[in-house]
Amino acid sequence: MGNEQPASDAPGAPGITPTWSSSAKDIVGCSLGSSRVWFTMGFGILNEVYHPRVDIPQIRDLGFIVADGRGFWVEIKRLANYELRLPAPGVPVVETIHRHDRFELTLRVVADPARDVLLLEVTLTGDESLRPYVLLAPHLGGTGHGNVAEAVRHRGVNTLWAEQGPFGLALVARDAEGRDALSRVAAGYVGTSDGWQDFDRNGAMTWEYARAGPGNVALTGELPRTALLALGFGTSSESAATLADSALQQRFDEVWAGEARRWTQWHEHTRAHRDLDLGTHGELLHSALRTSAMVLRAHHDKTYRGAMVASLSVPWGNSKDDLGGYHLVWARDLCESAGALLALGAVADARDVLRYLAATQNEDGHWFQNQWLGGKPYWNGVQLDEAAFPVLLAGALAERNALDGIPVRAMVRRALRFIALTGPSSDQDRWEEDRGVNPFTLAACIAALVAGAEFLDGPDREFALRLADFWNGQVEEWTTVCDTPLGRSLGVSRCYVRVAPPGVVSSHDALHQVLAIKNCAVDPGLAADDQIGGDFLQLVRLGLRPADDPVIRGSVRVADEMLRVETPNGPAWHRYNGDGYGEHDDGAPFDGTGRGRAWPLLTGERGHYALAAGEDALPYLEAMARMTGPGGLMPEQVWDAAPIPERGLYPGRPSGSAMPLVWAHAEYVKLAASIRQGRPVDRSEAVWSRYHGAAPAPDWHCWSLQAPIDAVPAGAGLLLYFDRPAVLHWSTDGWQTVHDDPTAPLGLDVHQIALPAEGLAESPDRRLVFTVRWSGTGAWEGRDFAVAL
Repeated sequence: MGNEQPASDAPGAPGITPTWSSSAKDIVGCSLGSSRVWFTMGFGILNEVYHPRVDIPQIRDLGFIVADGRGFWVEIKRLANYELRLPAPGVPVVETIHRHDRFELTLRVVADPARDVLLLEVTLTGDESLRPYVLLAPHLGGTGHGNVAEAVRHRGVNTLWAEQGPFGLALVARDAEGRDALSRVAAGYVGTSDGWQDFDRNGAMTWEYARAGPGNVALTGELPRTALLALGFGTSSESAATLADSALQQRFDEVWAGEARRWTQWHEHTRAHRDLDLGTHGELLHSALRTSAMVLRAHHDKTYRGAMVASLSVPWGNSKDDLGGYHLVWARDLCESAGALLALGAVADARDVLRYLAATQNEDGHWFQNQWLGGKPYWNGVQLDEAAFPVLLAGALAERNALDGIPVRAMVRRALRFIALTGPSSDQDRWEEDRGVNPFTLAACIAALVAGAEFLDGPDREFALRLADFWNGQVEEWTTVCDTPLGRSLGVSRCYVRVAPPGVVSSHDALHQVLAIKNCAVDPGLAADDQIGGDFLQLVRLGLRPADDPVIRGSVRVADEMLRVETPNGPAWHRYNGDGYGEHDDGAPFDGTGRGRAWPLLTGERGHYALAAGEDALPYLEAMARMTGPGGLMPEQVWDAAPIPERGLYPGRPSGSAMPLVWAHAEYVKLAASIRQGRPVDRSEAVWSRYHGAAPAPDWHCWSLQAPIDAVPAGAGLLLYFDRPAVLHWSTDGWQTVHDDPTAPLGLDVHQIALPAEGLAESPDRRLVFTVRWSGTGAWEGRDFAVAL
């Protein structure tokens, strides 16, 4: 880091423990040009800005103080009296107007399309004695630790800059005549010697420390009443300063108008602008559709084409220094977003998603629970639906004749093999919590086996379809419960559970086991058959069950009774009863425990069911459009209790969870498109053609070490399959007669023993007992198994 003047180090190292900004975002955005900068805004100021990838935030926030130098000062973020303006819905060229009795401060923010720079125009009107001061909190490399900040005179211009590792930033300002606009500059440690502390203690800017760090640092600069600021990013502070000052050598209004024009034209090339019969609330719903389309586009990376993070936010970020937040790639969220891109007509973008997924698939066929854009895992859990959704995306593109030569067969084959050898139980459900058989995950896997079979032939195809039929035929056996107290009170004899323990494939009694809820301060100790979620709706959405199926309808009634919340903006649903993922009762942030809140995303899922059931789905779309922040962003959760104004929590409004949640915006887009088409747009034609919503009666029941079923009904054969060659040591007469049969290769590189129905019918004991010896090593499995015939 260069510095053309002697440094005076700020006191108070290393500063307080860093945090991110609040996840309550007003807007997110980026340029449609080559610029690799993504910005977020909350409470009317800049929040995290990401560079050079969409998974690396580089600042906490950039805000302003307005002061007279004689004791009066106001931080505009805390003033909380501002108006957000956009040229049109879904156009992230932003103006915020902060109002006070003595002044108005107007900020205009736009990303430079050609440089890694964010431009901010600052205009202060009102009391002539007031001046604006900029406050910048670097969090380079995605952390508030170890940053070094300097206030320097660089090439004749006062400059605020910082470095950490391979990252640098610089803030430069000029007035209308192009002159240096930062009259005084300072660096400090957050919480001890930063600019905010200076104003808080002294009522004016009195400190001018030249250097702070390494630590949690901040920068401060005094500005004229009108100024243009450029926040540049690079591999060093000097390179960032060069980019920033270069960006200031152009007319701001032309950059502003050019970006607005490019975004408007982009919308015209998507389907978001097309007429839908959206009833009396058409303007609201169309605005939400354009905003959702923009959110999807603004979460695309420009280096790793096809990669999208789950959210440009950190849930409850103002309470912690979380490295990952939601700026990571989840394969499930990514595929859900790709489905929305297809609905918008952005087929090329959806293809890039599939290419990215193909490049980041693991050798055994699964994808990491989540990962950085380059493919490095963040969490290493296994969620089986994340192996299924990429297959469904490949199928969706193929059904549109839009694969454009992507060689998907190998990817599909690996994914289906992983599903077959791991399922039907998943180590985690889609909420990243419990192990077991989950209706949502199971539905995705069955659909993937069928849709993926379209890319296969011979034994691969035959086995995938045989396994899909068997699992589909067992859905109710594995994931429903009968005659519960709640069901009886509602006149429901049978309903779906949230997650069935893995042992349910062998014994229905497993549903009586306690299923831990790990995000509660005290686990309520609920058995699996007492936990209800809305995951079963995916069975209808993917075409495995009809909307009027009695068990589905009964489960809808139970879920509505237990999970539905009426808010001033419409209905929303909890994930499951007993959920602890949300703020505490007093509104304090989630800290590993809390109380689960209502999710707009689940309102969309419920709307998809309503559509399939022949009901009006528009009220659900409208509710999602209303449960948004100031700029129309959809949160992960909304507050669903009495208002707590001091924490900014109001019923039906965003909580402190992630905002925007890209998955929620994708769900909104798909629900709107589904209403247009009259059916769920993400339902595979191959799946619908095979099942038409009806459960099959499979000819073969499938046994594996991961799913050791305990019985085969009369008339069905038994298929035992393994991940490697083996010898089956078996008997059907209590070991009086013993057989040793080697497995044979089956599709998807598994190995099988097929026992036809007619042979099983001749068993004197009506019971098959067996064990396994592995051919490669000669070792025995070391346990016996039994299947009732």
